[in-house]
Amino acid sequence: MKTYQAYQLSASLRKELCLRPTREVDTSAASVSDICRDVKRRGDTALREYGRRFDAASVTALRVEPREVQAASREMSEDFRQALLVAASNIRTFHAAQGQSEPVIETMPGVVCRRERRPIEQVGLYVPAGSAPLPSTVLMLGIPATLAGCSRIVLCSPPTSEGSVNPYVLAAAEFVGISEIYRVGGAQAIAAMAYGTESIAKVDKIFGPGNTFVTAAKRFVSTDPDGAAIDLLAGPSELLVIADETADPRVVAADLVSQAEHDPSAHVVLVTTSQTLAATVEREVEQLLRNLPRGEIARQAIEGSLALVLDSLNDAVQFSNDYAPEHLILNVRSPEQFVPAIRNAGSVFLGSYAPVTAGDYASGTNHTLPTGGTAKWYGGISVESFQKSITFQTITKDGLQNLEPTLGAFADAEGLEGHKKAVSVRLK
Repeated sequence: MKTYQAYQLSASLRKELCLRPTREVDTSAASVSDICRDVKRRGDTALREYGRRFDAASVTALRVEPREVQAASREMSEDFRQALLVAASNIRTFHAAQGQSEPVIETMPGVVCRRERRPIEQVGLYVPAGSAPLPSTVLMLGIPATLAGCSRIVLCSPPTSEGSVNPYVLAAAEFVGISEIYRVGGAQAIAAMAYGTESIAKVDKIFGPGNTFVTAAKRFVSTDPDGAAIDLLAGPSELLVIADETADPRVVAADLVSQAEHDPSAHVVLVTTSQTLAATVEREVEQLLRNLPRGEIARQAIEGSLALVLDSLNDAVQFSNDYAPEHLILNVRSPEQFVPAIRNAGSVFLGSYAPVTAGDYASGTNHTLPTGGTAKWYGGISVESFQKSITFQTITKDGLQNLEPTLGAFADAEGLEGHKKAVSVRLK
């Protein structure tokens, strides 16, 4: 982790430090676009071939049978079952207040407008299950989808070499109430949900994180008129910690390592007003990496990350806004005072007792968040992500008469006589 001082931050270096590490995507014959086109053309046959090729899994039945889901659920420990209960309760409580009906507005006498939300009918959820299976993602996507009222919820997750789906993922799916589950992973799963195959019917919108191939496939299908909409393009995990001299270096180090262990391309940043803290955190990080099961992954991420020592916490918040992190921790004396100044972040954790781990699993907020600086224009997943809005207007005769001069002026300006007649014919 390289450390920079405030006096070093030229405009060009500041811009450079806000960039994320890039990862190369395979551009050989098995490129993502080729996979998507092949699944679009050959359906289930292509899915089975890619399952053998990429997951070393010979899969006959793509859909997971209810008995497999029930068996996985029965095998779960009581500790995990209790964890599901607490996490789901908190996530459901927080999300239940979202996506509600909006007020009816009378914009002028006789003209009443309103907006109502409707669920996206068919949605697809992608849940990774490689070196780190993510049953928490089942909750983070499945709960808002059910609250939104989606009539069909599809879940795809990669199979093991034996052809089974991770049991924790299956148990979480049963807990949420998702029954349409397929043992398909990677770019081919995204293509299957976007285009449909013999076994997997097409969906309208696809959600969920994944590796570079999954992300590239989501980008591809979202630009194909025959494809599907997507939630957002999630990249490697990111964390920016703002810490002052009151922060415990061991806590800061643990926070940085917790996100670095996700992926070698994860990006973690420490911004502090204390040179002493920065040096101590670096030593604590090294100590943690020695005993971490995913220490080598975390080390690679840490080597590509950075620390900044700035003159004030206001400067630190400004840098954070420029960086627009997926996760932001304010480990400072009075974190609430800086909340109004935070403009760009996916999810913010306030104080020394709020680790990202809480948001990742069970505090109630969603962990599917914008990365790569896209927090400048995207928010995280919510119930509204699984809905669309329809506007309605009720207009009385008096209301239309009130509007007529305005409507006529615009129709004249745009040369659209038919628009004007659609008004006048009603008032004759």
